[in-house]
Order: sequence, then C-alpha cells, then structure tokens
Amino acid sequence: AECEQMIAASEASGKKLMIAYRCHFEPFNLRAMELMREGAVGKIKTIETAQTYRMGPTSVAENWRVVRALAGGGPLEDYGIYGLQSALYLSGEMPVSVKAVTEQPANDPRFAEIFSTVTTEMRFPSGAVANMVTSYDTTPGRNLARVEGEGGVLIMEPATGYGGHKMSLVRDGVREDLVPGDPDVQFARMCDHMADAIREDAAILTPGEMGLRDMALIEAIYRSAAEGREITL
Repeated sequence: AECEQMIAASEASGKKLMIAYRCHFEPFNLRAMELMREGAVGKIKTIETAQTYRMGPTSVAENWRVVRALAGGGPLEDYGIYGLQSALYLSGEMPVSVKAVTEQPANDPRFAEIFSTVTTEMRFPSGAVANMVTSYDTTPGRNLARVEGEGGVLIMEPATGYGGHKMSLVRDGVREDLVPGDPDVQFARMCDHMADAIREDAAILTPGEMGLRDMALIEAIYRSAAEGREITL
C-alpha cells in the first residue's frame, strides 16, 4: 500500500520515482543479464542465490535492522532483495509460485522481532526453479548468484556487493573467467541515470512499479511461510 501511495504521488506531481536498485547499473550483473538473454547456458534449469552473514550481538534498542516496524521481516528486505532481484533478471521471468520457510531463534535479542533466515523456492513458467536463502545468522557469509542450464553454468560470487565481483562461465567443461568492467561504477551510474531521466524526461530503468512488484513477492513469501504451503501467484 505504501508503494502504491509513492507511485500515485509521483504521477500526481509529475516527478520521477526511482528505486535505487544499483545492480541494474553494475557491469558484472549487466553482462550476466546479457549472457542469459543470449542463451549462454542454454535452457535455464535452476538458479541459486545466497545473501548471508552472521550479525553481531545487538538488540532492538541498538539496531534499526532488527526492529520489525522499521525493517519488516529482516534479512529478506535488507540483503535478500538482491537475491530475489537477480533470480528475476537472470531468469527473465516472473514466478508462478513461491514456497518459503522462515526461522526465528528463541531467546536471541537479535531476533526478538525479525526472522533470522528466509529460505524460498520460486517456480517459473519455463520450468526453471530458483532457490534463495538470506540470513543474518549464517557463517561464513555468502553473496552468490548461480545459474545452471542445459548447456552450462554461470557463477557469480561475490555477485551483488559494492565491489570485488567475480564471474565465471563454464561450458563443455571449460571455465572462462569474465571481467566485464569495474563494479565500483554502479553508484555513479545509478545517479547519472536518475539525472539523465529528469533532464531528458526519459523512462526510469528501475521505477516504482518494480519496487511494488518486489514487495508483492516478498509478501507472498511471508504468507507462504506463515501458512506452511506453496502460494500460487
């Protein structure tokens, strides 16, 4: 509902609304999108994403990230959104169903209000399946996007961080390491895109509607976990 209010306000005022989804401006992720569109791994069978780390000792009084009213469910909205996003833009599809499980350890002040871990399975119209995990309570931390197809595998790790990205394409047993650019440019490119869209009255690449779409998926994920069943979308 809040996303819809933002979109409505943007339209009513004639102003641009952009979600700061920086990976849409980052060279490694942009090249990964191109490779998937080009069929570099063949028909996609599975996508695996992992955005995890172990949060240090903290409490609701100390850290907004563990306050439900400010952070929602926790790691999914904060860190796991990158895994959700990459599953969508690497598959090029929207899921037809989601099935999820949440964890919330008892007697841990970090997770008095939020989930520690969210694990999700998404099924796509093509038959591809995405398995996603995001956690504030996992060691070692991971930042992974992996696509396995009938003709190869794309591996990105780190996949969606602020820098230090690595990407490999494996086909016919041959591994090729790819360096499509400097990941550090993602923030500047994101800001430039917003400025250009305003100056030229052009379409935003990551508009409010994209954020609304992702919030609807997150709500479906939490509903699946709460009801203990697969949710058809």
